[in-house]
Amino acid sequence: MNSEFPKGFLWGGATAANQIEGAWNEGGRGPATSDFARLITKEIRATEGPYDVHVPHNAASKEMVEDMKLHPENWELPKRRGIDFYHHYKEDIALFAEMGFKVFRMSISWSRIFPNGDDDTPNEEGLQFYDHVFDECIKYGIEPMVTLSHFDTPLHLAEEYGGFLSRHTVDAFVKYVETVIKRYKGKVKYWLTFNEINNVLSNPFTSSGMILDGAPTPESGNNYLGNWQLKFQAVHNQMVASALAVKKCHEIDLNAKMGNMLCRLENYAESAKPEDQLQVLFEDHFNWFFTDVQAKGEYPYYMQRFFDENDIHIKMEPNDEKILKEGCVDFITISYYMTYVMRYKGETVPKPTGRLVSDIKNPNLKMSAWGWPIDPIGFRITLNHIYDRYHLPIFISENGLGAVDHVDENGYVEDDYRIEYMKAHIEQMHEAIKDGVDVFGYAWWGPIDLVSSGTSEMTKRYGMIYVDYDDYGNGTGKRSKKKSFYYYKKVIASNGADLENN
Repeated sequence: MNSEFPKGFLWGGATAANQIEGAWNEGGRGPATSDFARLITKEIRATEGPYDVHVPHNAASKEMVEDMKLHPENWELPKRRGIDFYHHYKEDIALFAEMGFKVFRMSISWSRIFPNGDDDTPNEEGLQFYDHVFDECIKYGIEPMVTLSHFDTPLHLAEEYGGFLSRHTVDAFVKYVETVIKRYKGKVKYWLTFNEINNVLSNPFTSSGMILDGAPTPESGNNYLGNWQLKFQAVHNQMVASALAVKKCHEIDLNAKMGNMLCRLENYAESAKPEDQLQVLFEDHFNWFFTDVQAKGEYPYYMQRFFDENDIHIKMEPNDEKILKEGCVDFITISYYMTYVMRYKGETVPKPTGRLVSDIKNPNLKMSAWGWPIDPIGFRITLNHIYDRYHLPIFISENGLGAVDHVDENGYVEDDYRIEYMKAHIEQMHEAIKDGVDVFGYAWWGPIDLVSSGTSEMTKRYGMIYVDYDDYGNGTGKRSKKKSFYYYKKVIASNGADLENN
């Protein structure tokens, strides 16, 4: 049997503007939620200054946070500086091309195009920047796959309108979408609407720009994580915005396609008890819900009981159901990092856990340095589940391993652990394709070291290209190739046929 992947398979890597670009206040860009560390209002930020600028969201260690509080003058929010892709994009894309990339999944910073999110006219300097990035990709035969909103809502829309709690933000998003699709018609063939849209249940500020009056200081925690009414209203508005974006895409560029993006949570029952199996069903429903709406165009039956028993009333505009039905995505994309273990919680109508990592450890799996279970077979399982449910083409928009790398004096990293992870997941992806699943591409997260989304640190490295910055922003920014760089180059050159690490 042919060990190669299908002809034309899109091999590449994935990044996000808020984690690589830097230049947060250059080129006419306006501030975004990703530039601020905490879920806080303007009034609180005015009196609690260091918290919004210097303390990273979910910082890697208590020591880092304490040092930031004691010496704020020594710190800059890591996502504000990123890895300075804004000034290094030519060098970085050349390195991606050297690896043989066929696709580069990236995002546009909305506030680089519309500084406030809802300006009358777009920022030409921002539009030109992405023209240059796309032209550089095309020069090397790399297809850009562009996420329209990747955890960086313009701050003005968050502060004044509560982000996607407001239909004003939906209208602003559609205007932004129309602007960029028209501008980059012929350059970008693949678009994604919202990154990991299901993350709004656990990270409403990050995912949808929700800021409420009386929002907490860092010490008091998030006072509305349990407010299902607000979060599901924001979700509804984002799904309407997504459907309208699909419709705009199809109207403007007949050759372009629009997909969604789900953080896929594949769940195992802790035991053979029927109750634990039931918990898996509950958790799956909360994960599938988002893609069910985006791919099928309607609310699934199983959410109604949860809405009824939690007093959730989604406010819909008269045409919303029609919009959802007419704006189904063309393909499915997912991030896949791990699987989860579920135990019955004793609820007849459960609530989503909202946890990034399962509280229950799977004794059959190895763990990453950050406690994430490594489960390549789970990758094959979830790909089969997705295709069985939707029968739409699937693109892997994120898969990767965060690890502590030890670099030598030449900038080289012997990262066999990353190669082992990649090899095992590519093997299982190939098995899924042989099962009959239509997978048309794979993007490693991230091909170059970047600022971690969850912990705002550089120590948690994903890249096949080392970037000389540390958690404190010290370093030269020099790029160098890790062992995994050469491994992935060989994988791509053989179209997945040669997976040996030698």
